[in-house]
Amino acid sequence: MKKFYTASKSTFEVGGREFPRISWWKEPGMRGLYVALMFAVLTSATNGYDGSMMNGLQALPQWTESFNDPSAGTRGLLNAIMSVGSIVALPVTPYIADILGRRAGVVIGCLIMIVGVILQSIGYNIQMFIAARFLIGFGVAIAHGAAPLLITELVHPQHRAIFTTVYNSTWYFGSIVAAWLTYGTFQIQSSWAWRIPSMVQAAPSVIQLIAIWLVPESPRFLIAKGKSEKALKILANCHARGNVDDELVQIEFREIHETIKLEQEFESNGWPELFKTPGNRRRLIILVSLGFFSQWSGNGLVSYYMSDVLERAGVLDQKLRLEINGILNIINFVTALTMCFFIDKFGRRPLFLFATGGMLGSFCAWTVCAAQFVKTGVTSAGYAEIFFIFLYYVFYNSAWSGLLVGYAVEILPYRLRAKGLTVMFLAVDLALFFNTYVNPVALDHLDWKYYIVYDCWLFVELCVVYFFYIETSNTPLEEIVKYFDGETAVLGGDMATEKSRQFLVEDGTNTQKVVPGTEAHGVSPSPEIPSSHGEKTAI
Repeated sequence: MKKFYTASKSTFEVGGREFPRISWWKEPGMRGLYVALMFAVLTSATNGYDGSMMNGLQALPQWTESFNDPSAGTRGLLNAIMSVGSIVALPVTPYIADILGRRAGVVIGCLIMIVGVILQSIGYNIQMFIAARFLIGFGVAIAHGAAPLLITELVHPQHRAIFTTVYNSTWYFGSIVAAWLTYGTFQIQSSWAWRIPSMVQAAPSVIQLIAIWLVPESPRFLIAKGKSEKALKILANCHARGNVDDELVQIEFREIHETIKLEQEFESNGWPELFKTPGNRRRLIILVSLGFFSQWSGNGLVSYYMSDVLERAGVLDQKLRLEINGILNIINFVTALTMCFFIDKFGRRPLFLFATGGMLGSFCAWTVCAAQFVKTGVTSAGYAEIFFIFLYYVFYNSAWSGLLVGYAVEILPYRLRAKGLTVMFLAVDLALFFNTYVNPVALDHLDWKYYIVYDCWLFVELCVVYFFYIETSNTPLEEIVKYFDGETAVLGGDMATEKSRQFLVEDGTNTQKVVPGTEAHGVSPSPEIPSSHGEKTAI
């Protein structure tokens, strides 16, 4: 029987050396880590749940009655206020992750989200509902700014692409639960029809608060805080059954430790650093475009206003709209999850080009069908429009759902990782605020003609991806800097660049030492770490 998935090659590379690929479920430490991580990184599911829940609530007459049939502008504010909460939280988000730790960021974010969900579920009036959604957005931003970093910095190099893309794909898991839950509560003839889905929104955060304590802290964060021995033990437990003498662990640790220490001594980590070098400016273009394109590609129309779009396609039955919403989310989840296993095989750049080109073609067809339905009223045109909505999302989920976070995190060096991810999420939240507040108003005034705006914008997206996006497949996390910065990149370990070698040289053994004359800068030799045999291993 042919395997569902085969790797692009039988080995993976770290520090210029090839290692045989492993099966994670056969490794005790890795197996436990990955199971715990799957529960601990449901932040994206909370976001997905919210979008689908709001879609469902707006189709419930019980919800509209509870809040006196909100106008298009009020509904736009209800959805947009969550993005406002996220934007307000962003200035503190990277500092929580960098100073308190990746796990602390997840915990703080989850606690704030739970408070917001409680207030939203009580929801005596529209003002209280809006305030609660602001808090949920605030908490989501903090957790979102830490959870992807924890995943990326903990998982085995072989599995980084799969796991980081799975993270953002859980958006659809939350979306599916919300879509079918609101479908189920549709029959309840009271405010509990919308209060129950609202209360369940706290579930991912509650699960995270329990599971996060089963997940170790990021070894890169620990090294940055001077806890190198603890970081080595975590790497060994997670990647080599606890063997600190394992060759892969030794190479990984040396590369991570030297790179972070060189960054701390010779590189700035302030916000202006994102603009200073050609490599960082390219990263910034990618980060900003990732954020805006992931939300400004027309998907915002369906994510929050599916009911309005389907009504314009001739679907007038509210129950049928909920069914379509639920089915679409299942297809989205299956597509996004499947593509996670082909990220390294097909490559980031080809997938982005394939997805964006497909989105452009299907959205143009979607626009034509919408126009024909409005002009002629022919039912088949409405059915065709729904088909192209589904096709559009198949293309979208080939890259933009999973790679949004995974690609953003991996192109950034450690010193800028939290801040760069914050910039990407700022772009996401700004785009979401525009989409959620403007889309219902624009649809009311322009109808199908509003779709033409997205047709033109998708072409712009395709051009940006073609000219700026860089391939990073099958490359260890620290070594990706070479694609952006070349030999000026700060990279330690066995693959150290020329810029790094001017500070560190090898003396014929495995010991790194300071180049004469650099002591004044404060660069110290790499530390000795206890081996499993009680001896000292020079790193």
